Amino acid sequence: MWDLIWSICCSSIIFVVFKLFDTYGVDTFRAIIVNYFTALGVGLLVYQQPVFLQELPQKPWFAGALLLGSFFILIFNLMALTSQRMGVSVASVATKMSLVIPVVAGIALYKEQISPVQATGITLALAAVYFTSMKSGGRGIRKELRALILPALVFLGSGVIDTSIKYLQHTRIPQVEYPLFSALVFGFAGTTGILLLFFKKPKGATRFNGVTILGGIALGVPNFFSIYFLLRALQFEGLNSASIFTLNNVAIVMLTTLAGIVFFKEKLSLKNWMGIFLAVISILLISLF
Repeated sequence: MWDLIWSICCSSIIFVVFKLFDTYGVDTFRAIIVNYFTALGVGLLVYQQPVFLQELPQKPWFAGALLLGSFFILIFNLMALTSQRMGVSVASVATKMSLVIPVVAGIALYKEQISPVQATGITLALAAVYFTSMKSGGRGIRKELRALILPALVFLGSGVIDTSIKYLQHTRIPQVEYPLFSALVFGFAGTTGILLLFFKKPKGATRFNGVTILGGIALGVPNFFSIYFLLRALQFEGLNSASIFTLNNVAIVMLTTLAGIVFFKEKLSLKNWMGIFLAVISILLISLF
């Protein structure tokens, strides 16, 4: 369970760092690129074994890491935009409501069994995520179609990423290679980001200032460990993947919402507190039963 707790903490830090990017004027796209190469370096340090480049394409998970890495850079930028334009809690909610996708996949693909009590907990978790996201004015995520585009894309993308991680963990990746797999995912993401940067703005592609580099490093360390510890948590025999993803996501929503209050003076309404209460109940139902 400690692996799950550490993954939750690291994922929550990511949303806070995104918000700080906006506060300190960090170039988000370049910082995300630095973040990925930072995560690559951290992963290679954690792996602590020699890496032979010519052998990597033979790994059964190599193609999956390549595709995930290319997808990561897109979703991460959408998460950053959502966090900055609509608030930390909305970005967190859009990401974590996507737990529905891997939960359904776990039941359909891996024949995972969910007890009635756990199903109730998952339902309460979804309600908790919604209520926790609602702004103090009571509107929550704005209902205009244009305002829903960013959260909807983050929702779908995050669900696909979580489902893919579970599939690769379940079918392709030996536990000893978790750090190497995570490192290569981030390495491919960083490489994709560099290519996109030169494609979009070739004249300004080398403008990485000190603030951007520091921001990228601050993001990269928790980003690596959020994936690494999630992979380890999915090995836990006491809970199936549906329960793991639900606990992970609803706890992140709670922490990021509270972080928004403490660090960014975001206000909580009665519905927000109701969401936090439901989140606690859902965690108890899923983890204890």
